[in-house]
Amino acid sequence: MTETKENADIAELIRKIALLNAVKHEGKAQPGPVIGKVLAEKPELRTKVKEVSALVNEVVKEVNALPLNEQKRIVEEKWPETLIKEKVEEEKKLPPLPNVDKYSVIVTRFSPNPDCVLHLGSARAIILSHEYACIYKGKFILRFEDTDPKLKRPVLEFYNRIREDLTWLECKPDEEYIQSDRIPLYYEYAEKLIADGNAYICTCPPQAFREKVLAQKPCPCRDLPPEKHLERWRRMLEGAYKEGEAVVRVKTDLTHPNPAVRDWPALRVIDIEKCPHPRVGDKYRVWPLYNFACGLDDHLMGVTHIIRGKEHLTNMVRQEYMYRHLGWQYPEAIHYGRLKIKGAYLSKSKIVQGMREGLYKGWDDPRLATFAALRRRGITHEAIRKLIIDVGPKTSDVVLSWENLYAYNRKILDPKVNRYFFVQNPVQLSVRNVLKTFKAKLRLHPEHPERGFKEYLIQPTGTENAVLFWVSKRDAEALTAEKVIRLMELFNIKIEKVEAYSVEASFVSESYEEARKADATLIHWVLVGADMPCQIVMPDASMVEGIAENACKILKPGEIIQFERFGFARIDTTGAKLTAYYAHK
Repeated sequence: MTETKENADIAELIRKIALLNAVKHEGKAQPGPVIGKVLAEKPELRTKVKEVSALVNEVVKEVNALPLNEQKRIVEEKWPETLIKEKVEEEKKLPPLPNVDKYSVIVTRFSPNPDCVLHLGSARAIILSHEYACIYKGKFILRFEDTDPKLKRPVLEFYNRIREDLTWLECKPDEEYIQSDRIPLYYEYAEKLIADGNAYICTCPPQAFREKVLAQKPCPCRDLPPEKHLERWRRMLEGAYKEGEAVVRVKTDLTHPNPAVRDWPALRVIDIEKCPHPRVGDKYRVWPLYNFACGLDDHLMGVTHIIRGKEHLTNMVRQEYMYRHLGWQYPEAIHYGRLKIKGAYLSKSKIVQGMREGLYKGWDDPRLATFAALRRRGITHEAIRKLIIDVGPKTSDVVLSWENLYAYNRKILDPKVNRYFFVQNPVQLSVRNVLKTFKAKLRLHPEHPERGFKEYLIQPTGTENAVLFWVSKRDAEALTAEKVIRLMELFNIKIEKVEAYSVEASFVSESYEEARKADATLIHWVLVGADMPCQIVMPDASMVEGIAENACKILKPGEIIQFERFGFARIDTTGAKLTAYYAHK
């Protein structure tokens, strides 16, 4: 397109639309919507789509090179009337629970096995159960299911870690139970089921029982009278049977199409010398299996709605037989689909194995998807909650990426956290001919001047009136002689010489408009002498070394900030050197 007044106006219109689009989309304008908006405002340009598209691509590239706060500043300055606040998107709501009118109080529960720390895979059960309890002004229960001292051995430290995670998620329970404290209660119901002829003690070898049940036939133990089974039950409790020699089974339909449902195991003998329980030691030989303890507790604790994964559908069928034997009504059950997050380890066994082998430095290692690791990186509990509520309890499987979670987190952090400069792999920049002292006044947040500023005196020294800065190696490598660049919120300089570990430049001008006319790249900087060393731990556990601006000295551990042009991070340690954990862009 030739350079005419009309074409200049079109270029300015494209720039305006591109900037507005960028501000709306986290600093990155999209050419497609910009072209569409331009053609909507100037339909006569439809005959010149090819030329318009080329110009749009050029302007979008220029706009996207600007940091978001600079984009917003230009829009505020030139087109303030366009900054009408967008309507707050209505928060997604969960679908109603079924049959709530049947119950005076809605009760939900989260029931972890304390054999590992909690991770993102647990978030759905926790948040949905807690949220529904809040919606219906009901009760949310935490129940530690710790009755397997052999295969899923509980570990004492995880009880408290789980409590801490729930507190951080703002899902504190109204009541807490630990199943290893309830063993006598389980014995009471086991004895009742046996006495009523609805359960029996099976002493068949496991393979022999398996063959019978697959053939839909009873094992020799099944039809013995209750008195015989009560005697066997007493012998189990007294230690007459060794591990694997006796199992309490709940009677079901031997012709049920799913063999896993047929006469399922309810309690078994554990070798307590080899596998003492970390809380109760060798007090009990006979331990309930998952379906027995869980099924009983859901009724005894008044749980009205069980919210869990669809892998528990078979467990529900098993437990329903026990409920019918006891004359109970089974709770409402909501079974959601699997939730997979690409690139995240959501397997407790893999996490534990990695810890055992020394692969991970701790339960909060940034490579993990544990709540401890996410918390350390600056992922907020609000972002996790919004993600889970938006996914909801749908039965279909859901595959998400880390970016889904980061998008929620970014939206929460962006208006809250302050901005600072961090220079990765620093290279020294010497700027000559700075003929006066400048006062750099950098907002802590571009949209909240009330939060204050960071101020730096830029004082030239020596015969060349030079000022020394740190800039990132990546920025330095993109510089070439004679190129004009702008030091963000400061002034414009011309590059004279670029070497591996230093850059020489001279002062050109102060105004931003001149930088724009010169198509100057904006880069951030740290003033030499007003700096501090900084190390950032990345999500893959690698380290990024660099220099942060002096203002970072007042930051405190746990504070989340944004390093301009680098990303969000959570301060981990302070002192002579700053250490932060990277969250995301």
